[in-house]
Amino acid sequence: MSTTSARVMVVGGGPGGLMAAEQLATEGCAVTVVEHMPSVGRKFLLAGRSGLNLTHTEPTPSLVARYGVAASRLAPAIESFDADALRAWAAGLGEATFVGTSGRVFPESFRATPLLRAWAARLDGLEVTIRTRVRWVGFEAVPEGVGVRLLGADAGAEEVVVADAVVLALGGASWPKVGSDGGWVEILSAAGVTVSDLRPANCGFTAEWTPTFVDRFAGAPLKNVALTFGGRTVRGEGVVTESGVESGVFYALGAAIRDRVEADGRATVHLDLHPDVDVAGVAARLARRRAKETWSTSLRRAGLAPVAVSLLREVTGNRLPADIGGLAALVKDVPLTLVGTESLARSISTAGGVAWDEVDERFMLRRMPGVFVVGEMLDWEAPTGGYLLQATFSTAVAAARGVLDWLGERNP
Repeated sequence: MSTTSARVMVVGGGPGGLMAAEQLATEGCAVTVVEHMPSVGRKFLLAGRSGLNLTHTEPTPSLVARYGVAASRLAPAIESFDADALRAWAAGLGEATFVGTSGRVFPESFRATPLLRAWAARLDGLEVTIRTRVRWVGFEAVPEGVGVRLLGADAGAEEVVVADAVVLALGGASWPKVGSDGGWVEILSAAGVTVSDLRPANCGFTAEWTPTFVDRFAGAPLKNVALTFGGRTVRGEGVVTESGVESGVFYALGAAIRDRVEADGRATVHLDLHPDVDVAGVAARLARRRAKETWSTSLRRAGLAPVAVSLLREVTGNRLPADIGGLAALVKDVPLTLVGTESLARSISTAGGVAWDEVDERFMLRRMPGVFVVGEMLDWEAPTGGYLLQATFSTAVAAARGVLDWLGERNP
């Protein structure tokens, strides 16, 4: 089948869906994107509120390793459309990128809006049709092609649209208010597709804070700390929340912490509140304690922020060690028990999804010829830092190429 006559439907107007649509339209396909929200790119815009982290500059092998058990399945897609390719794509839309101090890559505007606006203009120039407020509700058997069942929010009447190929780009189930509500799981599961349970990733964790600690420190950052769990240690920052902790170091080790919480009902992590000074150095600073000075004052003079000092009291039930050596050891190794994860809806991303055995090397569902899956619908997870968008874009490009290959096979 000639791609110039192929009708391809992309379900989902997030970054994965829009990238697949662009790639396919560039090759001459007649592409329609359907999105159940009033506009496309809503989660993309949400990601850009604090700076749109597109990708990361670490070497590709190291970058691929960030995807853990899914690394081998994602590697071909990421190696084919890597960080340099993603940066070149953004530059082609008029959004040059820069590298932050941590190796993270951002558009020079630091925002998602200019990039999405330029992207929409390009898609319009490629004659991509975008239908909003239209929900995909399943498939319909048709004599040829793929029958796609759609439901318009206004009309309320279901329609069946026949496409030559379909790309599903519906995301996970985090932040459903911007579109990714996980409703696709039931549809694919009913069709016999194995879907691993969707679980929160890059999420906050709950702790049993006292009301006093919450009142004083909810929202306070834990700066320059080291977190250890499961034999791994990472440095960075975290944030105290009303219900526990989130951000930075907790996201970096979040998958292992989440798995332990799910298995045992709790997980004890260890925080070093002064990672640049060894325990002897902390003890030496505390030994300078002045007459009648409280431990809290001494700890602050030793370099701990008020939130860190109060955290020491929180985890000890307000019974700090009476000796300098014991207190210094506690500063360097604070046991913090986490008793749950924040909800999937509040997590940054999703773990779980369509099992890898269900898709071939082109990202096509083995049980549904002509139906391709991209992005967070697949069973992978990664930390924040540009890895989420990189894999989403890379799988979208790979699936688009897979669509073209499959269409070519049908009509050489």
